Amino acid sequence: MATQGERVRDVTVVQATPRPVPATRPRMPGWVRGYRARAVAADIGSASLAGFLALFVRFGEVTPYVTPYVMLSAALPAVWICAVALNRAYAPRLFGLGPEEFQRVFQCGFMLTATLAIGAYVTKTDVARGYVVLALPLTTLLTLLARYGLRRSLHRRRARGHCMRRVVTVGHRAATAELIRRFRRERYHGMEVVGVCMPRDGMGDVEGVPVLGDLSDVPLVVGQIAADTVAVLACPEMDGLALRRLAWRLEKTDTDLVVAPALVEVAGPRITIRPAAGLPLLHVDHPEIAGLRQVVKNLFDRVGAGLLLVALLPLLVGLVAAVRMSSPGPAFFRQTRVGRGGTEFTIYKFRTMGTDAEQQRIDLAGDGHGVLFKIRKDPRVTPLGARLRRHSLDELPQLINVVLGHMSLVGPRPPLPDEVARYGDDVRRRLLVKPGMTGLWQVSGRSDLSWEESVRLDLRYVENWSLTLDLQILWKTWSAVARGAGAY
Repeated sequence: MATQGERVRDVTVVQATPRPVPATRPRMPGWVRGYRARAVAADIGSASLAGFLALFVRFGEVTPYVTPYVMLSAALPAVWICAVALNRAYAPRLFGLGPEEFQRVFQCGFMLTATLAIGAYVTKTDVARGYVVLALPLTTLLTLLARYGLRRSLHRRRARGHCMRRVVTVGHRAATAELIRRFRRERYHGMEVVGVCMPRDGMGDVEGVPVLGDLSDVPLVVGQIAADTVAVLACPEMDGLALRRLAWRLEKTDTDLVVAPALVEVAGPRITIRPAAGLPLLHVDHPEIAGLRQVVKNLFDRVGAGLLLVALLPLLVGLVAAVRMSSPGPAFFRQTRVGRGGTEFTIYKFRTMGTDAEQQRIDLAGDGHGVLFKIRKDPRVTPLGARLRRHSLDELPQLINVVLGHMSLVGPRPPLPDEVARYGDDVRRRLLVKPGMTGLWQVSGRSDLSWEESVRLDLRYVENWSLTLDLQILWKTWSAVARGAGAY
């Protein structure tokens, strides 16, 4: 009996032209409708609460003078959700992404505040500034907090395999396999590949996902397996004309179309679309690894590390005493690491192993662990050291390295000299910036990551660094450290 993939392939061989796609729009998935309803309810609740608090704080009691503001507070929820909807902050593609969703909400708050201020000035209306300053910014803040809670809830559900988008990938086998692995590794993105379309020489499956047709069968496959997204990977067969025709056919069913560029690790502000000679050219800026932005980063790192050292001083003193009492030897462990530009420095950590750990490492490394030496249940680690490592408390003395300028709060993992000696040309690019106490590797799996994945994340950070990215990583570090997953 023929499989579904074979039936699609048989249709493709017999039919020279693509089969027509029904012009019906699929029903929106239940989780999307539920998420949107919760987002609208959260926005209404945020605006209502903000309006009430602004009235109470600014006026304290209801008088004839306050009546217009009571009416304004009553109308604020409706005005707010209309503004959010007009700015497309309820678009399903934004659900769970975070930065763009938050940015659109912030834009709504800013535009409403500016519109009210300009309107009051033009019409010579006397508006209580205290009310405006409280109501609209507070509405924005409460909405952002509510959206953050919804996003975290969605990520937890996606980690269990729920609320996923059904994706059909279009491209060659190697690129498709890499994309499938990434989606499975980072499930919070909500992308689940359920079908593959590739050139006619493609057969069988890719990473367990069936190949259901060739490049001309994409709309047919989308309808057969009820997919809602098509991901086109870089391949010569999908040129501009073919991609445009595919978009025309997919718009009939309201299927999202996403295109993965060849520069998969380059994102954010470095990429802009610049039209030239009627063509939309993808302009890629060089990463900023020097200049004013790096001066700002260094200042942020040193001031932040200094403040943290002062705030955590009682904890550091307690950990020094605990390490000294738990096993013979000093409280601090010093080791040579490689920093920016290949410069070596001494890193400071709380000692988590016995004093003969370096001698034992030679014997343990005999079995071969690749470039990065990390093993589970390391016999050299003390009982207290295991607890410190689980929550990264052993790394707190690295704040001294940050203050001294050897390290950054956020950056690539600080490597050992023997690791750097085995670096290839691509991997050495990690040394363009200072190593960090935390980084993408810390919030993406820590020691559970393979060497290749650790390198990929570090290079992604080097290519796309920004102060905003640093703040996002620092925010995520707290939850990663609290969970203690991947630390050994």
